[in-house]
Amino acid sequence: MQILSAADVSRFDRCYQPSAAVAETVNEVIGAVRRRGDAALLEFAEKFDRARFSHVREMVVPPGEFEDAEARVDGESRAAIRASLENVTAFAARSKRTDWRASNAQGAEVGEIFQPFDRVGIYVPGGTAPLVSTVNMTVGIAKAAGCESIVVCTPPGPDGKLNDAMLHALRAAGAGEVWKLGGAQAIAALAFGSETLRPVQKIFGPGNAYVMEAKRQVFGAVAVDLLPGPSEILVLADDSARPAWIAADLLAQAEHGGDSVAILVSDSQTLLDAVLAEIDRQASTLSRQAPLRSVLEKNCTLVKVDTMEEGVSLANAFAPEHLSLVSRREAELLPLIRTAGAIFAGPYSPVAAGDFLAGPSHELPTGGACKGFAGLTVDQFQRRTGFVRLDRESLARSLPVIEAFARIEGLDAHGRSASIRLDGVS
Repeated sequence: MQILSAADVSRFDRCYQPSAAVAETVNEVIGAVRRRGDAALLEFAEKFDRARFSHVREMVVPPGEFEDAEARVDGESRAAIRASLENVTAFAARSKRTDWRASNAQGAEVGEIFQPFDRVGIYVPGGTAPLVSTVNMTVGIAKAAGCESIVVCTPPGPDGKLNDAMLHALRAAGAGEVWKLGGAQAIAALAFGSETLRPVQKIFGPGNAYVMEAKRQVFGAVAVDLLPGPSEILVLADDSARPAWIAADLLAQAEHGGDSVAILVSDSQTLLDAVLAEIDRQASTLSRQAPLRSVLEKNCTLVKVDTMEEGVSLANAFAPEHLSLVSRREAELLPLIRTAGAIFAGPYSPVAAGDFLAGPSHELPTGGACKGFAGLTVDQFQRRTGFVRLDRESLARSLPVIEAFARIEGLDAHGRSASIRLDGVS
């Protein structure tokens, strides 16, 4: 962890590139699942999740397991999960696409039809932390979109069990089929199916490098949402920010561990020095010391810029998953930010509010993908279909243009398919 000048920082041009080892492993896993189906799923559950099942049906959570978990989840946890789900589904309802119709210049009726996918697959990470909030941010949105069949894969513990709060959230959000299945093998099973797991139309959800690479490799055989990798935060702050609060935001994302990234960009050397001291002070009080220290050593950077506008340029080049803006000039700077996955504006807007509660999904692009991709939204659970209806009159008005394009492109059958309807030939 160090303070750098803007000149010391690369241009932050990034794109997703899997390591050769990860890509090869994922390719082997996908191939095995396609060839051997259920047998491969059982083998990989033991190999990667250290969970042993005698039959693949044991990997599907039965009703009794949901009920047992429900009884063990305390009221405070239930209330928190419910509050989050209500916000997420309300946000989704407001942004859901609806059918529309209009007339074009020739009088044809045109429009769009939006229908939910019939069967979707959602990956919910488990690993070192059961990401219960991800259930609301994915399954809850799928339910709000109207998807009838929602299949969830999430890795079990070595005992073959799932977290009680996770099970409660899955049932509350509307998951219809829950598999104790993690990693690239889960993505392969959702994409291609097995003897027991029926394939889905589209796969959603965040995950580690193996999950992300698996989504990349199955794309085309099945639709995928995006490729969200390790967590990122870039805080852009001036001397109006409180150092303790900024340090807390950086540490909150750093505790995800792995290849997570935490960056502070400021035009105030005083703030940078104070935040550096606060990170050292606060980090020692936190529970996830091993993953936290790893990120602080490798991927925590503080950058000094001459102006906040220069900071905005760096932020746009980096294209962070989460961007926190704390500045007395917020109104001026906010319109200049073009590439963030989500923006948290003002001193009282911790990224954790978006992670757990605010409303927009916390599944966001990483690795620079925010330059061209948005985060998870309800319309990604909807299939769009264009709609066209012409009557004789609107076809007559359209015919000259259709025939002109048919002539330009040398596709005379195209032109004839329109004119035949008007020249009396049956």
